[in-house]
Amino acid sequence: MSEWLGVLLALISSCLGGTAAAVTRYLVGNADPITLAILRWGIGFLCLLPVALVLRVRWPPRSDWLAVAALGLCFFGLFFVLYNIAVSFTTAARASLALSTLPLQTMVVGALLGIEPLTRRKSLGVGIAVLGVAAALVSGLSAAPSGAWRGELIMVGAVLCMSFYNVWSRPFIQRSSALGFLTVGMGAGAAALILVGVLTGRVAALSSFGAPQWIAGIYLGVGGGALAFILWVLALQRATPTRVANTMTVNPIAAGLLATQLVGEPITANLVVGLVAVFAGIWIATTEGGKA
Repeated sequence: MSEWLGVLLALISSCLGGTAAAVTRYLVGNADPITLAILRWGIGFLCLLPVALVLRVRWPPRSDWLAVAALGLCFFGLFFVLYNIAVSFTTAARASLALSTLPLQTMVVGALLGIEPLTRRKSLGVGIAVLGVAAALVSGLSAAPSGAWRGELIMVGAVLCMSFYNVWSRPFIQRSSALGFLTVGMGAGAAALILVGVLTGRVAALSSFGAPQWIAGIYLGVGGGALAFILWVLALQRATPTRVANTMTVNPIAAGLLATQLVGEPITANLVVGLVAVFAGIWIATTEGGKA
């Protein structure tokens, strides 16, 4: 039951992440990737810290702080700057499809580090999902924006950061708490981003935001930042890294549906076919526990 609850929490988190991709695509013309990351995680941290303090969460032990902060810098800093760069090159739906390679990379990283063994059924499910993603991206390349492949390659590379975060997070969460771990990591990433933004003068771009941009930015921080990742670390606490990561493949649905309204991006037939394969892969990989 705990495993399935973890998968459900991860599915909700992935849907929020998909809408955040569409909002990022909407904002990318008004701010650079570092500024967008500052907006997302600065607001996200300001939402998360009071919740953690009121709930009196169990913080990571001192011996873990350096490692937790390093994971936060890798994920909330490096990953999301690369994520924002990727979205600036391609559509929200295609970027989210590239992000769906997360299950494969998490599975491989988990196996290499001896955290989570591979099984035939799990490998089959993830393989079907990733092949569906690849087929959808390649078949729709002619209708994509010029240079879209650059964004998708950047996204695939960036996902490696999230794969290590997924695999390495669980023991730190178990020694503290999901919210305590998340708050320290997000705070470290946000602080580093703000420092870079101030030193380079990039935060000045926020002064040009109008009401629609600030509404989108606040949603990015609250929904796509704090809430999405509270649910994500709660999922990692309850389910295996690969099963949690496998839910990322629903991300393109939410991204594509919202992007059609915000920036007029079409949902093409090849994306739909890819998503069918993705759902099949999720079902195969996440029903293994029931058979066992």
